[in-house]
Amino acid sequence: MAMASLFRKCMRLRPFSSPLNKLRGCNVRCLGSLATLSDTHQMLHKTCKDFADNELKPIAGQLDKEHRFPAEQFKKLGELGLLCITIPESEGGTGLDYLAYAIALEEISRGCASTGCIMSVMNSLYLTPIQNNGNEQQYEKYLRPFLHGEKVGCFALSEPGNGSDAGAASTTAKLVGDHWVLNGSKAWITNSYEAEAAVVFATTDKSKYHKGISAFIVPMPTEGLSLGKKEDKLGIKATSTCTLNFDDCHIPKENLLGAPGNGFKIAMQTLDAGRIGIAAQGVGIAQASLECALDYANKREAFGAPIAKTQAIQMKIADMALRIESSRMLMWKAAILKDNGLNFTKEAAMAKLAASEAATFCAHQAIQVLGGMGYVTDMPAERHYRDARITEIYEGTSEIQRLVIAGNIYKEYYG
Repeated sequence: MAMASLFRKCMRLRPFSSPLNKLRGCNVRCLGSLATLSDTHQMLHKTCKDFADNELKPIAGQLDKEHRFPAEQFKKLGELGLLCITIPESEGGTGLDYLAYAIALEEISRGCASTGCIMSVMNSLYLTPIQNNGNEQQYEKYLRPFLHGEKVGCFALSEPGNGSDAGAASTTAKLVGDHWVLNGSKAWITNSYEAEAAVVFATTDKSKYHKGISAFIVPMPTEGLSLGKKEDKLGIKATSTCTLNFDDCHIPKENLLGAPGNGFKIAMQTLDAGRIGIAAQGVGIAQASLECALDYANKREAFGAPIAKTQAIQMKIADMALRIESSRMLMWKAAILKDNGLNFTKEAAMAKLAASEAATFCAHQAIQVLGGMGYVTDMPAERHYRDARITEIYEGTSEIQRLVIAGNIYKEYYG
């Protein structure tokens, strides 16, 4: 089937019959340090590339300026099966592997980093912990209705005062009768204004520190939960971000996710996998920056020739391409390790670190290539520059990634 025809068909199909379901079981043929994608992964890549080029790139700048959630595009992502890529088919998901998720998210982020962020939260942060730790009742109420773009979810771990110390959760949850009562605040919550449920982490036993944290599913809206002001951010402006305030917020006893005291473990496992998604977002932004620079350099003439012919520009293009390809290979490696049930914590941290710093570097270089045109909002280079910066901060700062990498290297060498 021609790719254009496949894309049109994808856009018409109902969520449960998405053709991406047929791609489950995809694998990769590894050749030394290189990886050749299977035909099915390549078809997924082309579908997502077409969607990014046709549906996202033309409106990404306007979404950014208007701070507008891409509601129509979100629904289409759901119809394509791109909001539940790794959720098993038996639960109504697409049933693909994590490599497929990384490939898809890179392309969506290349088209619009905000949409990529929203897609990452849905796949990695909201659905995954429920899939891994929920029960049938929770699946029915909080997983299946969120798979195909009908509902939005969010993830609430960070707090105003704990920063990178996720174990220092001051938000508390106390069991009173048949309800948990939550008090406290969660900060920097993506998708907050659109969400109809949140995975929330709260302390249930302060004496146990991180072993006293539990995870909960909180419906939104619900009494006792209020939203703070929508943050005016540097980048990813088409996403909503705010503080969730819990003031004697009552949720049913059965909304505990997993076992009591397992919240910190659930959060760390979620973030480990989520870092592959942020790496994909970083690579996508970096790739968009490179394409912007290439397009301009081939059109802009100086001294009688396109500036792409000058050695100074060629050095920048080479450095950008090198960092992108290196980051992409690290990302694929982390995804392949996860898909094969192997430890991937170090590799995910490496991929996230490399890709986020590549995104910032490439966005910076793109502005240099464009010169004054790179500094104005008529061109996408300045948006890529703003969008890139957050990838070095959320889901673990670059400093935290270096600590994770070093800690795992010491374990490998010294046990």
